[in-house]
Amino acid sequence: MKIAVTGATGFIGSRLVERLQTEGHSVVVLTRNADRAKSLFPVSKYPNVEVVAYQPLQSGTWQQLISGCDGVVNLAGAPIAESRWTPERKQEIMDSRKAGTEKIVEAIAQANPRPSVLVNSSAIGYYGTSETATFDEASPAGNDYLAEVCQAWEAAAQKVEESGTRLVILRTGIVLGQGGAIAKMLLPFRMFAGGPIGNGRQWFSWIHLEDMVNLILKALTQPEMSGTYNATAPNPVRMAELSQSLGDAMKRPSWLPVPNFALELMLGDAAKVVLEGQQVLPKRTQESGFAYQYTTVKQALTDVVRED
Repeated sequence: MKIAVTGATGFIGSRLVERLQTEGHSVVVLTRNADRAKSLFPVSKYPNVEVVAYQPLQSGTWQQLISGCDGVVNLAGAPIAESRWTPERKQEIMDSRKAGTEKIVEAIAQANPRPSVLVNSSAIGYYGTSETATFDEASPAGNDYLAEVCQAWEAAAQKVEESGTRLVILRTGIVLGQGGAIAKMLLPFRMFAGGPIGNGRQWFSWIHLEDMVNLILKALTQPEMSGTYNATAPNPVRMAELSQSLGDAMKRPSWLPVPNFALELMLGDAAKVVLEGQQVLPKRTQESGFAYQYTTVKQALTDVVRED
């Protein structure tokens, strides 16, 4: 296959490109930073990867490269929880997903031949937050800012179906691997100062990086997959259990909670990403026959720590 990937230099995207290369597929990496992408994917190691500079919010000649691709994986989006949600930052988060996806859909509509499938990222923030409710793919959207972003993101992607292209939307939980959210928790645990974030009762719906990539590959190759799937493991946990499992895997105590106010001082409204959560179950994902490699957080974190 020939696959175009946005967000390819990120945590999930870089592993996806590596897997596609290993399995003999051709990859078109669409990136805002071509120099960085070329350093990540050197020709000597990635002979089937073509790096193309693009402006994700603008139409351009890059869109012509979608023609002839078998599929597109759209993972691009500004980081959610790395800085305070100023009005400008919130607009950037929204535009990077909604407008960026609109340009991908525009490119697919113009392509000849068109890709047969678009795998578009979304997030479990679609459902809003709750300490008591359980969500699956049929659950309604929440009414907070992240739910608004996810709804706009998905609505932009759904327009690709007007071109006859199959659409798979993956509502992604917290991805566990060498990077992402867990990377920020490893240092305090190494210093014997790790512990749960906030009150520890918030739900943590997660998926191991390898399962995330395997799910994307399944979505690309299985024509019966269509619509929305939760990219989460079947056993979500509360933050306290996650922290205890991480401490056990690292042979460190989990005793020093990170108080709510400390994160709120640093991140403002963006702190809700880690201080609030949702219990999300991958009902349709399991019904599709997807086989998880990592079904428990203990199993997943033991693997992550072993690689560290």
